[in-house]
Amino acid sequence: MSTPESTITQTALPAGTWNVDPIHSSVEFHVKHLGIATVKGHFNEFQGTLEVGAEGISAQGSVKVASVDTRESQRDDHLRSADFFDAENHPEITFKSTSVRPLDDETYEIEGDFTIRGITRPLKLEASVEGTETDPQGTPRVGLSATAQINRSDYDMKFNMALGSGNFAVGEKVKILLDISAVKA
Repeated sequence: MSTPESTITQTALPAGTWNVDPIHSSVEFHVKHLGIATVKGHFNEFQGTLEVGAEGISAQGSVKVASVDTRESQRDDHLRSADFFDAENHPEITFKSTSVRPLDDETYEIEGDFTIRGITRPLKLEASVEGTETDPQGTPRVGLSATAQINRSDYDMKFNMALGSGNFAVGEKVKILLDISAVKA
């Protein structure tokens, strides 16, 4: 039995205001170290909202830079410094969508303004709806995942050390990975 198109879209991304549940979500990044291994980090403090309505879809979010966590305190302190995020002068990283386009019933391309260190550049996220569910407390939830990639030097994070092999201590490309569980407002 086939499902009407409107039902599929409704199920994939239901209308309403959806707030990110940070306890059941993650904001991560991956970057190469020495050109041979991937260092993974995340932010412990973040928020976001997804608005789904007849007029379209919009998304926004932010992370607290000081909450960066790579499981190594010296590296985390260095990431908070002016060499990288400059948390003292730029305490948040922000994203605000400018367009959200469905690619199919469960996949979206989200374009928006991404700001790190006070520098705003366009960013394109590839996002997927992982599903919808009502939790044991009766609260509707939607699960989303999204990925993007940036060049850190575009945000004035140019610290590096050349190695004798030709590799660098820190990779230029940074992968961004979001796994989001959002609750209906």
